[in-house]
Amino acid sequence: MAAAAPPFPAVAAAALLLLLCLSGGGVVCNAQTPVFACDASNATVAAYGFCNRSATPAARAADLVSRLTLAEKVGFLVDKQAALPRLGIPAYEWWSEALHGVSYVGPGTRFSPLVPGATSFPQPILTAASFNVTLFRAIGEVVSNEARAMHNVGLAGLTFWSPNINIFRDPRWGRGQETPGEDPLLTSKYAVGYVTGLQDAGAGAGGDALKVAACCKHYTAYDVDNWKGVERYTFNAVVSQQDLDDTFQPPFKSCVIDGNVASVMCSYNQVNGTPTCADKDLLSGVIRGDWKLNGYISSDCDSVDVLYNNQHYTKTPEDAAAISIKAGLDLNCGSFLAQHTVAAVQAGKLSESDVDRAITNNFITLMRLGFFDGDPRKLPFGSLGPSDVCTSSNQELARETARQGIVLLKNNGALPLSAKSIKSMAVIGPNSNASFTMIGNYEGTPCKYTTPLQGLGANVATVYQPGCTNVGCSGNSLQLDAATKAAASADVTVLVVGADQSIERESFDRTSLLLPGQQPQLVSAVANASTGPCILVIMSGGPFDISFAKSSDKIAAILWVGYPGEAGGAAIADVLFGYHNPSGRLPVTWYPESFTKIPMTDMRMRPDASTGYPGRTYRFYTGDTVYAFGDGLSYTSFAHHLASAPPAHVALQLAEGHACLTEKCLSVEAEGGHCENLAFDVHLRVRNAGEVGGAHTVILFSSPPAVHNAPAKHLLGFEKVSLAPGQAGVVAFKVDVCRDLSVVDELGNRKVALGSHTLHVGDLKHTINLRV
Repeated sequence: MAAAAPPFPAVAAAALLLLLCLSGGGVVCNAQTPVFACDASNATVAAYGFCNRSATPAARAADLVSRLTLAEKVGFLVDKQAALPRLGIPAYEWWSEALHGVSYVGPGTRFSPLVPGATSFPQPILTAASFNVTLFRAIGEVVSNEARAMHNVGLAGLTFWSPNINIFRDPRWGRGQETPGEDPLLTSKYAVGYVTGLQDAGAGAGGDALKVAACCKHYTAYDVDNWKGVERYTFNAVVSQQDLDDTFQPPFKSCVIDGNVASVMCSYNQVNGTPTCADKDLLSGVIRGDWKLNGYISSDCDSVDVLYNNQHYTKTPEDAAAISIKAGLDLNCGSFLAQHTVAAVQAGKLSESDVDRAITNNFITLMRLGFFDGDPRKLPFGSLGPSDVCTSSNQELARETARQGIVLLKNNGALPLSAKSIKSMAVIGPNSNASFTMIGNYEGTPCKYTTPLQGLGANVATVYQPGCTNVGCSGNSLQLDAATKAAASADVTVLVVGADQSIERESFDRTSLLLPGQQPQLVSAVANASTGPCILVIMSGGPFDISFAKSSDKIAAILWVGYPGEAGGAAIADVLFGYHNPSGRLPVTWYPESFTKIPMTDMRMRPDASTGYPGRTYRFYTGDTVYAFGDGLSYTSFAHHLASAPPAHVALQLAEGHACLTEKCLSVEAEGGHCENLAFDVHLRVRNAGEVGGAHTVILFSSPPAVHNAPAKHLLGFEKVSLAPGQAGVVAFKVDVCRDLSVVDELGNRKVALGSHTLHVGDLKHTINLRV
């Protein structure tokens, strides 16, 4: 869904025209060119019902729709909407992006000398590794502040197609870097936190108002881009109802129900033979029907065109327009619906009322954003401007996010380093002086860069050798002699290797889990040549099989730093020198290279012992791992103690006549009267047993009984606590039996498994028996 931004987006042009007109900026302001909708100075426009701010968004949208011709209506079905001067409506571009900061990827946003950059946070995969819900929301709040500030000077829209909450199901997926990882609960918590931070307009703005409109994408079971010639545009994801409802749907459900997101984007792929953007059950049935979406449903860019021209799902373009709109699609990123919807209505394939429903959902969203409320300078957030972008506090939050996400995977005691005792440090590797690589994809221009070399060099004297000219590290680009010479003469060596967008990206999946090219040879040669400790830093979105480094006595420590954003180099140095005690945990399983024998296109989550299929993600995978989900070390040690034990037996009070009162059941439905007030608390006493203060992520898992092909374990909750040396604190979890201890059965229904459930935090375990 990436595209180059046009020279000057329509929304930017309109807003900048406003500024220039009102400030006497030399622009001749034609009365026929609306600068903003519902201009109070225009009596005719101000009198329209859709400009009545005291009416509900739905009533205002209905009034606007009633004033449009069919030809005008279809222009509001697409992302690039032309101005409608006769009603005083300016042009608007819906497509802006804010995956980890305001991005220039969508045509609705650009940078200029007025706002040359915005805060670039780490890619979501590293932010998720912080396991810090408060942080997820804080980032969203900063991003929306900067987005509104840029909107106010004509450089950004109000609708941002972020976040990406697909499950990182396969380690080879090129877009895994954009996601919060492989776990449905962690992904759900991230989605709700980030979306709330983006959208919350504050207590005084009214319950339905939006600061900016977020979008949870790509719905659904989308995680194959281009693997061995299998492309997302034609891939049919064959998914069982159990896997769909247990793994792929929960983040979207949470995003809509708990996050009240303004939009969901349907994906390119088919699910069980039907394109998602043409699936009435998935769109109208689930998103708008079951989950009650308060907003609009958008297509991925050109995916309506794709279902016709690439998937050949319909015989005519009119059929494609009709089936997608009738399925529940409201907005087409692209021009397909603008080109073919009128003909579809004229041919009787689609009713005009179907079009009205779609554009009404779009207009209501714009009403909630204040787009039809007149002069934006007089509206909430109208005072935000260039000085509110790239503030020192925003940039510090980017650095803190990277610090909290960085995961320490190995440490033989070499870390933390002492800046006072190091006279020389060799900094080696193709990512050791990375700048652009650190911000990943769906990026914007950052406020500034601090590379690993710069971050480390701010603490000690450094000698730099790239080792390879790029991360591909082909034989021709390998520079072993200079690299090993530098390592041999330094007190300590830091190797920064891994990936970049040439290795993993949108439209490009990996086929190997090994470090690219000659990187393993570089790492081994430099480690063997080092006279002091050798620290390996992996910069990547997806995991690697680094078993050789994990087992090597020559490599003293290993860190994974994701794509750490604009301040990545400073954050890496903060961790290596002990200014920050690492607390990040892996949000994905790190598999061995042998896993690549499994076709990426096999969507099954659960293992199949009869064929040797090992399953996927920590919840179901039965094979060997290099590192496990949740792995992560600290410079101190933490002890857990069960301060308040939940009951050993919990009885579900079934209604009179329930079948399970007279016959043996393996499970009962996770709804109904027996679920009311059925919860208990788990209180854990956590003590910092070491000599270094720091944060600790307490992760609570449950292993359910082996019924309905249940996961081996699944995440119940997580909390982050900061403790000084010797200090103790209590972390509390409330476990709702039907919500948290339920599993999804073969038909997609949630069931409470009867029998023994084992709760565990690290090595601490407690068993609860559920019975009727």
